[in-house]
Amino acid sequence: MNYIKKLKIGNVELPNNLILAPMADVTNRPFRIICKKYGAGMVCTEMASSRAMFHNDLKTKRLLNTEGEERPISMQIFGSDEESMMYATEQVSKIADIVDINMGCPAPKVVKNGDGSKLLLDLEKAEKILIAVVNKSTVPVTLKIRKGWDKENIVAVEIAKIAERVGISAITVHGRTRSEFYTGKADWDIIKKVKENVKIPVIGNGDVIDGETAKIMFEYTGVDGIMIGRGSFGRPWIFKEIIEYLENGKKIEEPNNQEKLEVIKRHIDLAVEEKGEIAVKELRKHIAWYTKNLKNSSEFRNSINQIETKEELVNKLDEYFKSL
Repeated sequence: MNYIKKLKIGNVELPNNLILAPMADVTNRPFRIICKKYGAGMVCTEMASSRAMFHNDLKTKRLLNTEGEERPISMQIFGSDEESMMYATEQVSKIADIVDINMGCPAPKVVKNGDGSKLLLDLEKAEKILIAVVNKSTVPVTLKIRKGWDKENIVAVEIAKIAERVGISAITVHGRTRSEFYTGKADWDIIKKVKENVKIPVIGNGDVIDGETAKIMFEYTGVDGIMIGRGSFGRPWIFKEIIEYLENGKKIEEPNNQEKLEVIKRHIDLAVEEKGEIAVKELRKHIAWYTKNLKNSSEFRNSINQIETKEELVNKLDEYFKSL
């Protein structure tokens, strides 16, 4: 059975059903462009605060820059008051193919304002926000949730039913509670349960790291698509790997060191082009992921932590990859 297929969300058709998850400080424009090149069916922007947009915050506006990117693109917003969420929706639906609502983020600074996964504790409020966004958007609206706040509050099925009823076009379920953050194992049973309870597309998220795990998730949960988050860290080619494995049963070789170096340099070029040399600092974590498990990689990572110019960084990388 071929699990890789086109996925229709509202009136938007994705070329395939593998999606790059929105992740703060990770899925910026350079990384999205690279993941798209490796076959992601859709990419999502980093989550943007509806309040910050309401107050015309420039940094937030920059998060939504998608110049030169291939469509479709989903833009994720978060917030817990209807007014700012409606404002953000109006702005975002002018430029995005899909508006995604975040009700899954576990970050303390997000939940302390009642946003992100905190909304899973107040389904009445969550419903009001869903309705407000659906009514304001000119494009399909999707929702991303966790299975619940903690083990006493597992609400994924309940909120999925609400979402479907009020006109949400697809729902992504991350199989952990807020209190678990990213620890332990993602619960795929809850994803399966959501899939069994709604007719809109359900996208599974959590612990898919290669072709085999993708296949098991598709088989076990019956999801319509898979969203990949941490599995893409330093491995944007994961999309290509999964597609090859599921379509042809083939495990493709990990890119060799030369290919890896080229991807890293492309990433650096895109980042510096967009933000200037300040991007060099932000690239450190990506480079740490790209070089993970390579020989002497921790010494190498330490050596780039003081570097602040693109030229120095590229020289250091060339030197390091030559030594491998």
